[in-house]
Amino acid sequence: MDISIMQPYLFPYIGYYQMINCSDCFVIADDVQFIKQGWIHRNRILLNGAPSMITLPLNKDSYILKINERSFAIQEGTKGRSTFLNKIVNSYRKAPEFKTVYPLIETIINYDDNNVAKYLINSITEICAYLDIKTEMIIESSFKLSPELDYQDSVIYVCKVLKANRYINSIGGMNLYSAEQFKKNGILLKFIKTRESLHYRQYYNTFVPNLSIIDVLMFNSLTKVKALLMEYDLIDGRG
Repeated sequence: MDISIMQPYLFPYIGYYQMINCSDCFVIADDVQFIKQGWIHRNRILLNGAPSMITLPLNKDSYILKINERSFAIQEGTKGRSTFLNKIVNSYRKAPEFKTVYPLIETIINYDDNNVAKYLINSITEICAYLDIKTEMIIESSFKLSPELDYQDSVIYVCKVLKANRYINSIGGMNLYSAEQFKKNGILLKFIKTRESLHYRQYYNTFVPNLSIIDVLMFNSLTKVKALLMEYDLIDGRG
Protein backbone atom coordinates (compact mmCIF):
# COMPACT_ATOMS: atom_id res chain seq x y z
CA MET A 1 0.00 0.00 0.00
CA ASP A 2 1.49 3.32 -1.13
CA ILE A 3 0.12 6.48 0.44
CA SER A 4 0.89 10.18 0.18
CA ILE A 5 -0.24 13.12 2.30
CA MET A 6 -0.41 16.76 1.26
CA GLN A 7 -2.23 19.98 2.06
CA PRO A 8 -4.94 20.97 -0.45
CA TYR A 9 -3.68 23.60 -2.91
CA LEU A 10 -5.35 25.80 -5.51
CA PHE A 11 -4.85 24.17 -8.93
CA PRO A 12 -1.36 22.87 -8.00
CA TYR A 13 1.35 21.98 -10.52
CA ILE A 14 1.49 18.63 -12.28
CA GLY A 15 3.84 17.12 -9.68
CA TYR A 16 0.99 17.22 -7.16
CA TYR A 17 -1.16 15.07 -9.45
CA GLN A 18 1.76 12.77 -10.24
CA MET A 19 1.98 12.10 -6.51
CA ILE A 20 -1.74 11.34 -6.28
CA ASN A 21 -1.62 9.14 -9.36
CA CYS A 22 1.27 6.99 -8.12
CA SER A 23 -0.36 6.39 -4.72
CA ASP A 24 -2.99 3.87 -3.69
CA CYS A 25 -4.38 6.36 -1.19
CA PHE A 26 -4.02 10.15 -1.00
CA VAL A 27 -4.65 11.85 2.35
CA ILE A 28 -5.64 15.51 2.15
CA ALA A 29 -4.17 17.37 5.14
CA ASP A 30 -7.01 19.77 5.84
CA ASP A 31 -6.30 20.03 9.57
CA VAL A 32 -2.92 21.80 9.51
CA GLN A 33 -2.28 25.50 9.93
CA PHE A 34 -2.99 27.72 6.95
CA ILE A 35 0.28 29.01 5.44
CA LYS A 36 -0.24 32.57 4.26
CA GLN A 37 2.58 32.65 1.70
CA GLY A 38 2.01 29.10 0.44
CA TRP A 39 -0.01 27.72 -2.46
CA ILE A 40 -3.30 27.13 -0.66
CA HIS A 41 -5.14 30.10 -2.18
CA ARG A 42 -2.92 31.01 -5.13
CA ASN A 43 -0.86 29.66 -8.01
CA ARG A 44 0.85 30.71 -11.22
CA ILE A 45 -0.29 30.67 -14.84
CA LEU A 46 1.25 31.82 -18.11
CA LEU A 47 0.51 35.41 -19.11
CA ASN A 48 2.32 37.08 -22.01
CA GLY A 49 5.05 34.46 -21.86
CA ALA A 50 5.81 34.86 -18.15
CA PRO A 51 4.52 33.44 -14.85
CA SER A 52 1.63 35.42 -13.36
CA MET A 53 -0.08 34.89 -10.02
CA ILE A 54 -3.74 33.91 -9.74
CA THR A 55 -5.38 34.26 -6.33
CA LEU A 56 -8.69 33.68 -4.63
CA PRO A 57 -9.29 36.25 -1.86
CA LEU A 58 -9.66 35.11 1.75
CA ASN A 59 -11.90 36.35 4.51
CA LYS A 60 -9.86 37.97 7.29
CA ASP A 61 -9.28 35.49 10.09
CA SER A 62 -6.70 34.60 12.72
CA TYR A 63 -3.42 33.34 11.27
CA ILE A 64 -3.44 30.39 13.68
CA LEU A 65 -6.55 28.81 12.14
CA LYS A 66 -6.32 25.53 10.28
CA ILE A 67 -7.07 25.19 6.58
CA ASN A 68 -10.50 23.71 7.29
CA GLU A 69 -11.31 26.70 9.51
CA ARG A 70 -10.64 29.37 6.87
CA SER A 71 -13.00 30.65 4.16
CA PHE A 72 -12.70 32.33 0.78
CA ALA A 73 -14.17 35.81 0.27
CA ILE A 74 -16.01 34.77 -2.86
CA GLN A 75 -19.62 35.11 -1.77
CA GLU A 76 -22.28 35.98 -4.34
CA GLY A 77 -21.90 39.58 -5.43
CA THR A 78 -18.12 39.73 -4.85
CA LYS A 79 -15.59 39.88 -7.68
CA GLY A 80 -13.25 37.11 -6.55
CA ARG A 81 -14.60 34.41 -8.86
CA SER A 82 -15.12 36.62 -11.92
CA THR A 83 -11.68 38.21 -11.58
CA PHE A 84 -10.09 34.77 -11.41
CA LEU A 85 -12.00 33.46 -14.43
CA ASN A 86 -11.37 36.58 -16.49
CA LYS A 87 -7.63 36.15 -15.99
CA ILE A 88 -7.87 32.52 -17.14
CA VAL A 89 -9.75 33.61 -20.27
CA ASN A 90 -7.26 36.39 -21.05
CA SER A 91 -4.34 34.01 -20.61
CA TYR A 92 -5.60 30.90 -22.42
CA ARG A 93 -8.41 31.73 -24.85
CA LYS A 94 -6.09 30.90 -27.78
CA ALA A 95 -4.75 27.71 -26.20
CA PRO A 96 -5.56 24.51 -28.13
CA GLU A 97 -7.61 22.89 -25.33
CA PHE A 98 -9.37 26.04 -24.08
CA LYS A 99 -12.87 25.08 -25.27
CA THR A 100 -12.58 21.71 -23.56
CA VAL A 101 -10.89 22.75 -20.32
CA TYR A 102 -12.41 26.15 -19.53
CA PRO A 103 -15.89 24.76 -18.68
CA LEU A 104 -14.22 22.45 -16.14
CA ILE A 105 -12.32 25.35 -14.55
CA GLU A 106 -15.47 27.47 -14.51
CA THR A 107 -17.46 24.72 -12.78
CA ILE A 108 -14.74 24.30 -10.16
CA ILE A 109 -14.48 28.03 -9.46
CA ASN A 110 -18.26 28.33 -9.10
CA TYR A 111 -18.45 25.61 -6.44
CA ASP A 112 -20.93 26.83 -3.84
CA ASP A 113 -19.03 26.21 -0.58
CA ASN A 114 -16.58 28.92 0.52
CA ASN A 115 -14.82 26.82 3.18
CA VAL A 116 -11.20 26.65 2.00
CA ALA A 117 -10.73 22.93 2.64
CA LYS A 118 -14.03 21.83 1.10
CA TYR A 119 -13.56 24.15 -1.89
CA LEU A 120 -10.05 22.89 -2.65
CA ILE A 121 -10.93 19.24 -2.06
CA ASN A 122 -13.69 19.60 -4.62
CA SER A 123 -11.20 21.17 -7.05
CA ILE A 124 -8.70 18.35 -6.59
CA THR A 125 -11.31 15.61 -6.99
CA GLU A 126 -12.78 17.27 -10.11
CA ILE A 127 -9.35 17.48 -11.77
CA CYS A 128 -8.58 13.88 -10.81
CA ALA A 129 -11.89 12.75 -12.32
CA TYR A 130 -11.04 14.57 -15.56
CA LEU A 131 -7.62 12.88 -15.62
CA ASP A 132 -9.16 9.49 -14.80
CA ILE A 133 -7.09 9.18 -11.61
CA LYS A 134 -8.71 6.48 -9.45
CA THR A 135 -6.68 6.96 -6.24
CA GLU A 136 -8.69 6.71 -3.03
CA MET A 137 -8.87 10.02 -1.14
CA ILE A 138 -9.22 10.42 2.62
CA ILE A 139 -9.55 13.63 4.62
CA GLU A 140 -6.91 13.83 7.36
CA SER A 141 -9.21 15.45 9.93
CA SER A 142 -11.17 12.19 10.00
CA PHE A 143 -8.25 10.62 11.90
CA LYS A 144 -8.60 13.15 14.75
CA LEU A 145 -4.83 13.30 15.21
CA SER A 146 -3.43 14.25 18.59
CA PRO A 147 -2.08 17.84 18.61
CA GLU A 148 0.90 16.50 20.58
CA LEU A 149 2.21 14.64 17.51
CA ASP A 150 4.77 16.44 15.36
CA TYR A 151 4.21 16.27 11.60
CA GLN A 152 6.52 13.29 11.00
CA ASP A 153 4.92 11.28 13.80
CA SER A 154 1.45 12.13 12.51
CA VAL A 155 2.43 10.87 9.05
CA ILE A 156 3.77 7.63 10.51
CA TYR A 157 0.58 7.24 12.56
CA VAL A 158 -1.61 7.65 9.46
CA CYS A 159 0.57 5.19 7.55
CA LYS A 160 0.10 2.61 10.29
CA VAL A 161 -3.66 3.11 10.44
CA LEU A 162 -3.90 2.64 6.67
CA LYS A 163 -1.43 -0.30 6.79
CA ALA A 164 0.86 1.44 4.32
CA ASN A 165 4.32 -0.02 3.66
CA ARG A 166 5.52 2.92 1.54
CA TYR A 167 5.07 6.66 2.03
CA ILE A 168 5.57 9.02 -0.93
CA ASN A 169 6.15 12.72 -0.35
CA SER A 170 6.89 15.75 -2.48
CA ILE A 171 10.60 16.25 -3.17
CA GLY A 172 10.38 19.62 -1.43
CA GLY A 173 9.94 17.88 1.91
CA MET A 174 13.10 15.76 1.75
CA ASN A 175 14.73 17.55 4.69
CA LEU A 176 11.67 17.18 6.92
CA TYR A 177 11.67 13.41 7.33
CA SER A 178 14.02 10.69 8.54
CA ALA A 179 14.08 7.53 6.43
CA GLU A 180 15.44 5.67 9.47
CA GLN A 181 12.41 6.58 11.59
CA PHE A 182 10.05 5.39 8.89
CA LYS A 183 12.06 2.17 8.47
CA LYS A 184 11.78 1.49 12.22
CA ASN A 185 8.02 1.53 11.73
CA GLY A 186 8.11 -0.78 8.71
CA ILE A 187 7.58 2.00 6.17
CA LEU A 188 9.75 2.79 3.15
CA LEU A 189 10.16 6.54 2.58
CA LYS A 190 10.23 7.84 -0.99
CA PHE A 191 10.12 11.28 -2.60
CA ILE A 192 8.61 12.03 -5.97
CA LYS A 193 10.52 14.30 -8.36
CA THR A 194 9.08 15.57 -11.63
CA ARG A 195 11.60 15.03 -14.42
CA GLU A 196 13.32 18.13 -15.73
CA SER A 197 12.70 16.78 -19.22
CA LEU A 198 8.94 17.35 -18.79
CA HIS A 199 8.14 19.93 -21.47
CA TYR A 200 5.20 20.75 -23.68
CA ARG A 201 4.49 23.43 -26.23
CA GLN A 202 3.14 26.71 -24.85
CA TYR A 203 2.57 29.91 -26.82
CA TYR A 204 6.24 30.84 -26.89
CA ASN A 205 9.51 29.07 -27.65
CA THR A 206 10.86 29.27 -24.08
CA PHE A 207 9.12 26.74 -21.85
CA VAL A 208 7.97 27.99 -18.43
CA PRO A 209 7.89 25.01 -16.00
CA ASN A 210 6.04 24.33 -12.73
CA LEU A 211 2.94 26.37 -13.50
CA SER A 212 -0.56 25.48 -12.32
CA ILE A 213 -2.18 22.32 -13.69
CA ILE A 214 -4.43 24.75 -15.58
CA ASP A 215 -1.51 25.51 -17.90
CA VAL A 216 -0.87 21.81 -18.51
CA LEU A 217 -4.52 21.15 -19.31
CA MET A 218 -4.86 24.14 -21.64
CA PHE A 219 -1.93 23.14 -23.87
CA ASN A 220 -2.20 19.34 -23.92
CA SER A 221 -4.78 16.78 -24.94
CA LEU A 222 -6.05 14.44 -22.23
CA THR A 223 -3.94 11.64 -23.71
CA LYS A 224 -0.83 13.81 -23.55
CA VAL A 225 -1.52 14.90 -19.96
CA LYS A 226 -1.86 11.25 -18.90
CA ALA A 227 1.56 10.59 -20.44
CA LEU A 228 3.04 13.60 -18.61
CA LEU A 229 1.73 12.21 -15.33
CA MET A 230 4.26 9.39 -15.72
CA GLU A 231 7.25 11.74 -16.12
CA TYR A 232 8.66 11.39 -12.61
CA ASP A 233 11.19 9.47 -10.52
CA LEU A 234 10.96 8.16 -6.96
CA ILE A 235 13.95 9.14 -4.83
CA ASP A 236 15.07 7.40 -1.62
CA GLY A 237 14.62 9.25 1.65
CA ARG A 238 17.59 10.35 3.74
CA GLY A 239 18.66 8.76 7.01
